[in-house]
Amino acid sequence: MRTRLTPMQQAVVDAGRPLPQLTDPLEVELQVSAFAGPFAGNEELWEVVVGHLREVPSRRSGALLTALGHLLPGRPGQWARAAAWEQRSPRWDLAGLTFGECWIGDRSIDAGYLALLCGYAYGDDRHAMVFMIDEINGSPTRHAFLTRHVDEALERLKEQVRLESITPEAAHWLLSRSYDRFERRPGLGFGTDVHHTRLLARRRINLAMN
Repeated sequence: MRTRLTPMQQAVVDAGRPLPQLTDPLEVELQVSAFAGPFAGNEELWEVVVGHLREVPSRRSGALLTALGHLLPGRPGQWARAAAWEQRSPRWDLAGLTFGECWIGDRSIDAGYLALLCGYAYGDDRHAMVFMIDEINGSPTRHAFLTRHVDEALERLKEQVRLESITPEAAHWLLSRSYDRFERRPGLGFGTDVHHTRLLARRRINLAMN
């Protein structure tokens, strides 16, 4: 007998429908982070969703389980990875993520922000995330922008602040502390960009620190 889903659980499953047709792993991350991020810590929800996807093998189930296995933290991610092994792999490969240059700039004098630009790539396709850390109010991440125009973003940031090179490990250690503070108080006026890209950022933090 198949697992019966609540409307919320069904909505999460339905949100994975486009994943098998995608070819861009970054687009997969963006879509899954946007719909799964608000429920990332809800183990009860993911236990049911993963169980349902295991019971109903399909291209969509395999793609969604693979993405969730990479992006969900803790036990839900482990459950999804185990279930994904039993199904067909999607066309995209989230395991191919690599790290590029990282830059840091202190805007505390004029704006109270620490700026971080972290570069990444899937093969030859580069992208970057720009993080703004609020140093005045306890250093949570206030904004997190993703861009595929890495050189342009770097030049624009250089116009606003003096940047220094920083290792990916050091940059993501700072981000880990900052995201810890954001997640303790998620409702305090943070940009929607932080919420939508949260699982992307957390995945990169975990990979860099481990």
